Amino acid sequence: MVPIGVFDSGYGGLTVLKELAKGLPQYDYLYLGDNSRAPYGTRSFDTVYRYTLQCIQWLLKQDCPLIIVACNTASAKALRTIQQKDLPHLNPDARVLGVIRPTTEVIGQYTHTNNIGILATTGTVQSQSYKIEIEKFYPDITIEQEACPMWVPLVENGEHVKEGADYFVKKHLDHILSKNKQIDTLLLACTHYPLLKNKIEQYLPEGVQVISQGEIVARSLKDYLNRHPEIEQRITKSSHITFYTTDSAEDFDNHAAVFFGAPVQSKHLEL
Repeated sequence: MVPIGVFDSGYGGLTVLKELAKGLPQYDYLYLGDNSRAPYGTRSFDTVYRYTLQCIQWLLKQDCPLIIVACNTASAKALRTIQQKDLPHLNPDARVLGVIRPTTEVIGQYTHTNNIGILATTGTVQSQSYKIEIEKFYPDITIEQEACPMWVPLVENGEHVKEGADYFVKKHLDHILSKNKQIDTLLLACTHYPLLKNKIEQYLPEGVQVISQGEIVARSLKDYLNRHPEIEQRITKSSHITFYTTDSAEDFDNHAAVFFGAPVQSKHLEL
Protein backbone atom coordinates (compact mmCIF):
# COMPACT_ATOMS: atom_id res chain seq x y z
CA MET A 1 0.00 0.00 0.00
CA VAL A 2 1.22 3.50 -0.90
CA PRO A 3 -1.19 5.76 0.97
CA ILE A 4 -1.72 9.47 1.43
CA GLY A 5 -0.48 10.23 4.94
CA VAL A 6 -2.64 12.41 7.18
CA PHE A 7 -1.08 13.67 10.42
CA ASP A 8 -2.58 15.47 13.39
CA SER A 9 -1.64 16.04 17.02
CA GLY A 10 -4.71 14.05 18.02
CA TYR A 11 -8.28 13.67 16.87
CA GLY A 12 -8.98 16.95 15.07
CA GLY A 13 -7.41 15.90 11.78
CA LEU A 14 -10.09 13.24 11.48
CA THR A 15 -12.54 16.02 10.50
CA VAL A 16 -10.22 16.72 7.55
CA LEU A 17 -9.71 13.03 6.75
CA LYS A 18 -13.49 12.58 6.76
CA GLU A 19 -13.82 15.16 3.97
CA LEU A 20 -10.82 13.76 2.05
CA ALA A 21 -12.34 10.28 2.10
CA LYS A 22 -15.70 11.71 1.03
CA GLY A 23 -14.32 13.85 -1.80
CA LEU A 24 -11.51 11.50 -2.90
CA PRO A 25 -12.73 8.04 -1.85
CA GLN A 26 -10.64 6.02 -4.28
CA TYR A 27 -7.31 6.62 -2.53
CA ASP A 28 -5.69 4.77 0.39
CA TYR A 29 -5.05 6.83 3.54
CA LEU A 30 -2.86 6.39 6.60
CA TYR A 31 -3.82 8.52 9.60
CA LEU A 32 -1.46 9.20 12.50
CA GLY A 33 -2.70 10.92 15.66
CA ASP A 34 0.03 11.91 18.13
CA ASN A 35 -2.43 11.71 21.03
CA SER A 36 0.14 10.92 23.72
CA ARG A 37 1.67 14.39 23.24
CA ALA A 38 -1.47 16.38 22.43
CA PRO A 39 -2.45 19.15 22.51
CA TYR A 40 0.15 20.96 20.43
CA GLY A 41 -1.63 24.32 20.66
CA THR A 42 0.03 25.39 23.93
CA ARG A 43 3.54 24.10 23.16
CA SER A 44 6.59 26.04 21.99
CA PHE A 45 7.63 26.33 18.34
CA ASP A 46 10.66 24.08 18.93
CA THR A 47 8.59 21.37 20.61
CA VAL A 48 5.89 21.39 17.92
CA TYR A 49 8.58 21.23 15.23
CA ARG A 50 10.32 18.28 16.90
CA TYR A 51 7.10 16.31 17.41
CA THR A 52 5.84 17.05 13.90
CA LEU A 53 9.14 16.05 12.31
CA GLN A 54 9.13 12.70 14.15
CA CYS A 55 5.63 11.95 12.87
CA ILE A 56 6.49 13.01 9.31
CA GLN A 57 9.58 10.79 9.38
CA TRP A 58 7.46 7.81 10.44
CA LEU A 59 4.89 8.43 7.69
CA LEU A 60 7.68 8.69 5.10
CA LYS A 61 8.97 5.28 6.26
CA GLN A 62 5.47 3.91 5.55
CA ASP A 63 5.94 4.90 1.87
CA CYS A 64 3.61 7.91 1.92
CA PRO A 65 4.56 10.01 -1.15
CA LEU A 66 2.22 12.79 0.00
CA ILE A 67 1.49 13.85 3.58
CA ILE A 68 -1.22 16.26 4.73
CA VAL A 69 -0.45 18.00 8.01
CA ALA A 70 -4.08 18.27 9.14
CA CYS A 71 -3.16 20.21 12.27
CA ASN A 72 -3.25 24.00 12.23
CA THR A 73 -0.69 24.38 15.01
CA ALA A 74 1.79 22.05 13.28
CA SER A 75 1.09 23.74 9.93
CA ALA A 76 1.75 27.13 11.54
CA LYS A 77 4.80 26.27 13.63
CA ALA A 78 6.62 23.46 11.81
CA LEU A 79 5.54 22.90 8.21
CA ARG A 80 7.67 25.46 6.41
CA THR A 81 10.89 24.40 8.16
CA ILE A 82 10.19 20.74 7.38
CA GLN A 83 9.41 21.52 3.73
CA GLN A 84 12.53 23.63 3.23
CA LYS A 85 15.11 22.11 5.57
CA ASP A 86 14.25 18.49 6.28
CA LEU A 87 12.28 17.02 3.36
CA PRO A 88 15.05 17.47 0.74
CA HIS A 89 17.24 15.15 2.84
CA LEU A 90 14.56 12.77 4.11
CA ASN A 91 12.81 12.16 0.78
CA PRO A 92 13.12 14.72 -2.02
CA ASP A 93 10.42 12.94 -4.05
CA ALA A 94 7.78 13.22 -1.31
CA ARG A 95 5.58 16.22 -0.59
CA VAL A 96 4.23 17.56 2.71
CA LEU A 97 1.27 19.95 2.57
CA GLY A 98 -0.61 21.81 5.30
CA VAL A 99 -4.11 23.16 5.88
CA ILE A 100 -3.32 26.88 6.15
CA ARG A 101 -2.28 27.62 2.56
CA PRO A 102 -5.30 26.02 0.79
CA THR A 103 -7.64 27.80 3.23
CA THR A 104 -6.05 31.23 2.88
CA GLU A 105 -5.99 30.96 -0.93
CA VAL A 106 -9.79 30.92 -1.09
CA ILE A 107 -11.04 32.56 2.12
CA GLY A 108 -11.49 35.90 0.36
CA GLN A 109 -14.17 34.37 -1.86
CA TYR A 110 -16.46 33.94 1.17
CA THR A 111 -16.55 37.50 2.53
CA HIS A 112 -18.66 40.37 1.16
CA THR A 113 -17.46 42.98 3.65
CA ASN A 114 -13.73 42.07 3.42
CA ASN A 115 -13.69 41.50 7.18
CA ILE A 116 -12.77 38.04 8.49
CA GLY A 117 -12.42 36.55 11.95
CA ILE A 118 -10.01 33.69 12.75
CA LEU A 119 -10.93 31.35 15.62
CA ALA A 120 -7.92 29.21 16.57
CA THR A 121 -5.69 27.80 19.29
CA THR A 122 -3.32 30.10 21.16
CA GLY A 123 -0.35 28.69 19.23
CA THR A 124 -1.90 29.31 15.83
CA VAL A 125 -2.90 32.86 16.76
CA GLN A 126 0.57 33.65 18.13
CA SER A 127 2.21 32.36 14.96
CA GLN A 128 0.31 34.98 12.91
CA SER A 129 0.33 32.42 10.07
CA TYR A 130 -3.23 33.06 8.94
CA LYS A 131 -2.81 36.83 9.00
CA ILE A 132 0.43 36.64 7.01
CA GLU A 133 -0.93 34.19 4.40
CA ILE A 134 -4.29 35.90 3.92
CA GLU A 135 -2.59 39.26 3.41
CA LYS A 136 -0.51 37.73 0.59
CA PHE A 137 -3.63 36.74 -1.34
CA TYR A 138 -6.09 39.39 -0.15
CA PRO A 139 -4.25 42.54 1.00
CA ASP A 140 -7.52 44.47 1.31
CA ILE A 141 -9.07 42.12 3.87
CA THR A 142 -9.18 43.12 7.53
CA ILE A 143 -8.44 40.20 9.89
CA GLU A 144 -9.27 39.76 13.56
CA GLN A 145 -7.99 36.76 15.53
CA GLU A 146 -9.34 35.11 18.67
CA ALA A 147 -7.61 32.38 20.67
CA CYS A 148 -10.14 29.90 22.10
CA PRO A 149 -8.04 27.71 24.43
CA MET A 150 -11.01 25.97 26.08
CA TRP A 151 -12.63 24.75 22.87
CA VAL A 152 -10.31 21.78 22.23
CA PRO A 153 -10.66 20.31 25.76
CA LEU A 154 -14.43 20.79 25.55
CA VAL A 155 -14.54 18.75 22.36
CA GLU A 156 -12.10 16.08 23.52
CA ASN A 157 -14.03 15.54 26.74
CA GLY A 158 -17.38 15.28 24.98
CA GLU A 159 -18.65 18.52 26.55
CA HIS A 160 -19.09 20.36 23.24
CA VAL A 161 -22.75 19.38 22.89
CA LYS A 162 -23.64 20.22 26.50
CA GLU A 163 -24.79 23.48 28.05
CA GLY A 164 -21.44 24.05 29.76
CA ALA A 165 -19.85 24.75 26.38
CA ASP A 166 -22.23 27.63 25.64
CA TYR A 167 -20.45 30.04 27.99
CA PHE A 168 -17.05 29.55 26.32
CA VAL A 169 -18.47 29.65 22.81
CA LYS A 170 -20.47 32.84 23.39
CA LYS A 171 -17.59 34.49 25.27
CA HIS A 172 -15.15 34.22 22.35
CA LEU A 173 -17.71 35.03 19.66
CA ASP A 174 -18.84 38.16 21.51
CA HIS A 175 -15.22 39.21 21.97
CA ILE A 176 -14.11 38.86 18.36
CA LEU A 177 -17.28 40.45 16.96
CA SER A 178 -16.97 43.36 19.40
CA LYS A 179 -13.54 44.11 17.93
CA ASN A 180 -14.97 44.50 14.42
CA LYS A 181 -18.69 44.85 13.71
CA GLN A 182 -18.09 44.33 9.98
CA ILE A 183 -16.96 40.68 10.26
CA ASP A 184 -19.19 38.51 8.06
CA THR A 185 -17.03 35.37 7.90
CA LEU A 186 -15.54 33.33 10.74
CA LEU A 187 -12.94 30.70 9.92
CA LEU A 188 -12.65 27.69 12.22
CA ALA A 189 -8.84 27.51 12.11
CA CYS A 190 -8.62 24.41 14.30
CA THR A 191 -9.73 20.99 13.13
CA HIS A 192 -11.56 20.34 16.43
CA TYR A 193 -13.83 23.33 16.03
CA PRO A 194 -16.22 21.89 13.37
CA LEU A 195 -17.74 19.81 16.18
CA LEU A 196 -18.79 23.10 17.78
CA LYS A 197 -20.15 24.57 14.56
CA ASN A 198 -23.85 24.08 15.38
CA LYS A 199 -23.39 25.71 18.77
CA ILE A 200 -21.33 28.55 17.28
CA GLU A 201 -24.03 29.33 14.72
CA GLN A 202 -26.63 29.70 17.49
CA TYR A 203 -24.78 32.74 18.86
CA LEU A 204 -23.99 34.55 15.63
CA PRO A 205 -25.91 37.54 14.30
CA GLU A 206 -27.62 37.20 10.95
CA GLY A 207 -25.24 37.56 8.03
CA VAL A 208 -22.18 36.02 9.71
CA GLN A 209 -21.14 32.66 8.25
CA VAL A 210 -18.87 29.95 9.64
CA ILE A 211 -16.31 28.21 7.43
CA SER A 212 -14.76 24.79 8.19
CA GLN A 213 -11.54 23.66 6.55
CA GLY A 214 -12.22 20.04 5.65
CA GLU A 215 -14.08 20.62 2.39
CA ILE A 216 -11.64 23.35 1.33
CA VAL A 217 -8.64 21.05 1.93
CA ALA A 218 -10.33 18.20 0.03
CA ARG A 219 -10.97 20.42 -3.00
CA SER A 220 -7.40 21.71 -2.84
CA LEU A 221 -5.98 18.18 -2.67
CA LYS A 222 -8.04 17.11 -5.69
CA ASP A 223 -6.65 20.06 -7.64
CA TYR A 224 -3.09 19.31 -6.43
CA LEU A 225 -3.27 15.68 -7.56
CA ASN A 226 -4.61 16.74 -10.96
CA ARG A 227 -1.64 19.08 -11.36
CA HIS A 228 0.92 16.54 -10.08
CA PRO A 229 0.37 13.22 -11.85
CA GLU A 230 3.86 12.11 -10.79
CA ILE A 231 2.55 12.02 -7.20
CA GLU A 232 -1.01 10.90 -7.99
CA GLN A 233 0.09 7.85 -9.96
CA ARG A 234 2.17 6.56 -7.04
CA ILE A 235 -0.75 6.49 -4.58
CA THR A 236 -2.60 3.18 -4.35
CA LYS A 237 -6.35 3.17 -4.86
CA SER A 238 -8.22 0.55 -2.87
CA SER A 239 -10.26 2.95 -0.64
CA HIS A 240 -8.51 1.65 2.48
CA ILE A 241 -7.93 3.76 5.60
CA THR A 242 -5.50 2.74 8.35
CA PHE A 243 -5.41 4.52 11.71
CA TYR A 244 -2.51 4.81 14.17
CA THR A 245 -2.26 6.60 17.50
CA THR A 246 0.69 7.16 19.83
CA ASP A 247 -1.64 6.70 22.83
CA SER A 248 -4.18 4.02 23.78
CA ALA A 249 -5.84 2.51 20.70
CA GLU A 250 -8.95 1.77 22.72
CA ASP A 251 -9.29 5.37 23.88
CA PHE A 252 -8.58 6.63 20.40
CA ASP A 253 -11.29 4.45 18.86
CA ASN A 254 -13.85 5.57 21.44
CA HIS A 255 -13.26 9.26 20.74
CA ALA A 256 -12.33 9.10 17.05
CA ALA A 257 -15.77 8.04 15.82
CA VAL A 258 -17.17 11.40 16.97
CA PHE A 259 -14.69 13.27 14.74
CA PHE A 260 -14.65 10.85 11.80
CA GLY A 261 -18.37 10.17 11.75
CA ALA A 262 -17.90 6.38 11.58
CA PRO A 263 -16.39 3.60 13.73
CA VAL A 264 -12.59 3.55 13.79
CA GLN A 265 -10.15 0.73 14.57
CA SER A 266 -6.65 1.96 15.27
CA LYS A 267 -3.25 0.51 16.10
CA HIS A 268 -0.89 1.75 18.79
CA LEU A 269 2.44 3.22 17.71
CA GLU A 270 5.54 3.95 19.82
CA LEU A 271 7.51 6.84 18.36
